[in-house]
Amino acid sequence: MASHLVGYPRMGPKRELKFALESFWDGRSTAKDLQKVGADLMSSIWKQMADAGIKYIPSNTFSYFDQVLDTTAMLGAVPDRYGWDGGEIGFDVYLSMARGNASVPAMEMAKWFDTNYHYIVPELGPDVNFSYASHKAVAEYEEAKKLGVDTVPVLIGPVSYLLLSKPAKGVEKTFSPLSLLRKILPIYKEVVSELKAAGASWVQFDEPTLVTDLDSHQLQAFTEAYSELESCLSGVNVVVETYFADVPAEAYKVLACLKGVTGFGFDLVRGTKTLDLIKGGFPTGKYLFAGVVDGRNIWANDLAGSLSTLHALESIVGKDKLVVSTSCSLLHTPVDLDNETELDEEIKSWLAFAAQKVVEVNALAKALAGQKDEAFFSANAAAQASRKSSPRVTNEAVQKATAALRGSDHRRASTVSARLNAQQRKLNLPVIPTTTIGSFPQTMELRRLRREFKDKKISEEEYVEAVKEEINKVVKLQEELDIDVLVHGEFERNDIIEYFGEQFLGFAFTVNGWVQSYGSHCVKPPIIYGDVSRPKPMTVFWSTMAQSMTARPMKGMLTGPVTILNWSFVRNDQPRFETCYQIALAIKDEVEVLEEAGINVIQIDEAALGEGLPLRKCEQSIYLDWAVHSFRITNCGVRDTTQIHTHMCYSHFCNIIPSFIDMDADVITMENSRSDEKLHSVFRKGVEFGGGIVSGVYETHSLIIPLAEEIAHRTIKMLATNILWFNPDFVLKTCKHTGVKLALKNFIAAAELLRTQLAHAKKEKFE
Repeated sequence: MASHLVGYPRMGPKRELKFALESFWDGRSTAKDLQKVGADLMSSIWKQMADAGIKYIPSNTFSYFDQVLDTTAMLGAVPDRYGWDGGEIGFDVYLSMARGNASVPAMEMAKWFDTNYHYIVPELGPDVNFSYASHKAVAEYEEAKKLGVDTVPVLIGPVSYLLLSKPAKGVEKTFSPLSLLRKILPIYKEVVSELKAAGASWVQFDEPTLVTDLDSHQLQAFTEAYSELESCLSGVNVVVETYFADVPAEAYKVLACLKGVTGFGFDLVRGTKTLDLIKGGFPTGKYLFAGVVDGRNIWANDLAGSLSTLHALESIVGKDKLVVSTSCSLLHTPVDLDNETELDEEIKSWLAFAAQKVVEVNALAKALAGQKDEAFFSANAAAQASRKSSPRVTNEAVQKATAALRGSDHRRASTVSARLNAQQRKLNLPVIPTTTIGSFPQTMELRRLRREFKDKKISEEEYVEAVKEEINKVVKLQEELDIDVLVHGEFERNDIIEYFGEQFLGFAFTVNGWVQSYGSHCVKPPIIYGDVSRPKPMTVFWSTMAQSMTARPMKGMLTGPVTILNWSFVRNDQPRFETCYQIALAIKDEVEVLEEAGINVIQIDEAALGEGLPLRKCEQSIYLDWAVHSFRITNCGVRDTTQIHTHMCYSHFCNIIPSFIDMDADVITMENSRSDEKLHSVFRKGVEFGGGIVSGVYETHSLIIPLAEEIAHRTIKMLATNILWFNPDFVLKTCKHTGVKLALKNFIAAAELLRTQLAHAKKEKFE
């Protein structure tokens, strides 16, 4: 019997790490206090896994910010701007790389493959002097060993680390970080040697890039890396772990021949075709870590189906070489379903969070060893049957409406250029109009009032009056700053997904179902368990209230269907596009009611469009077709004079710009500061769009507030390409109140500078 977990959530069942981090950042606690919280969380996680019977327990999956940043620290790959002068990397340098500080910006964030987790992108160049600068992996292994738990230390594999990196500032964009492979391998050797000396019998190398489209040169790098590491891997068992998708056939061949490797881990939930590769041939004598328990979603495992799969694999690799595992790290699921005291009991019976998935993994391993827990399997079968037959899952009217969408194309009647002319006549906006993404910072008092209203401790009238007061303040602030298109601040909203999901049918919500997105930031994704519909208007009351406070255009603020889908735990009993179309129809109803209520600018955010992009190129066009179609459904019926905005945040979106443009919004906003102004390069390459481009002009997560001249300089490059708007990179909700007004003041001043420059240029042209 053998069971294994790829990784486990690090925030804690009540977000203990989040609050400890934020306390440390705010100066309310010390580094020692923070480390005490981290140590307590790690020890409780290891003990939980050991008590559940897991054989291969991971260590070094805990992180104070991000596991890729941990690897950067291990390799001493600190960009020069952080002033690190060698030695063991401490919290000050580590967190400066993650968050920036008062004098230098943070490193870029990017989505971790197709998840809502963000990693800190390593910045590398030919002159980086690598050194073994963080002994975290060894320290965690030794700490677990003191507690009587023998763990499997987890390292981001050397090739994946380099493939996830980017050229540092000032380095030619053509520079390949993969060329640094031989420079970092000696450090990996040091780490493995220390782990062996400490007593580790297994080491896990995560090489998730093996599921992506790699060329022959990149695949050859894996062969070279593990051949070079082979001598130091002697005397320790090594598992190379992949996840999130199928391993392509060529990559599978390379993987199966890696030297010094004892076993291979595969995602057999999302990577169903990998099963065929295994059945076609698996390396003799190697371990197979079979990821049959879903690490990405919250549905209880179909134990009978998984056991059948495991029996088939057992006949191929042998009982002694088969290990039951999760499909990926459980980082992407909430911690413990037992903490959900308010969740509907029937829906709760269909679910499994991280703690429950640990039990599922071990139950399958025991069943495979002939020790099947019949009662546990019977309860699981009953829950599976309940979910399939429950009348609350299916809405016939919604199913019919969705079916009618297939094969059709939903577009607005006029071209974007014609619509912009009509909108300008109505809105009368200046050159380079200014706006913001949507939300403003919320006070602790407002959050308290929202909780009390939800708990029925205050009346609806009291709550509405409190929110109205906050909206009035932010409207006056925007008018004072001379912003052109205003937002109402979204003070009534807890979260951009949860707020809408709470008003849809087919959604369920948790109290403690938090999942880490980046750093201390956690999200609480709703659960889509059934057909989705909108029983009544969701935002009209607040948007019209805000519009009544000003003569300037007030944006209606909605979250788009693709983002709601990608940032939720989605039902797995029908294709994802079916669910997305259902959400699109619900949003369409809201858009049309907003328009009728006199809201002439409506933003439908699709921040997560790129996030749902399949990792393999051969699968991407299908996704983009239905994702873009879903967005167009939401606004295909509005008048030309109604201006539709959309927004995309941190993503590798450059390759899907044509699809983003095909969404046919009037104005599109893209993050452009933290990613080295990639947006500029895209449009310099000749991408054409007749609508408005909102170039994110400052990074709202940064502690640095840029000067107006700096913002203007960043943006001047875009003036020759499109009709330009001005916008921050991201929502202001996560910013400190004290910095927002100054940042926006500089932001407006930058727009005025550019308007002046344009006016002078125009005057000179005609003279």
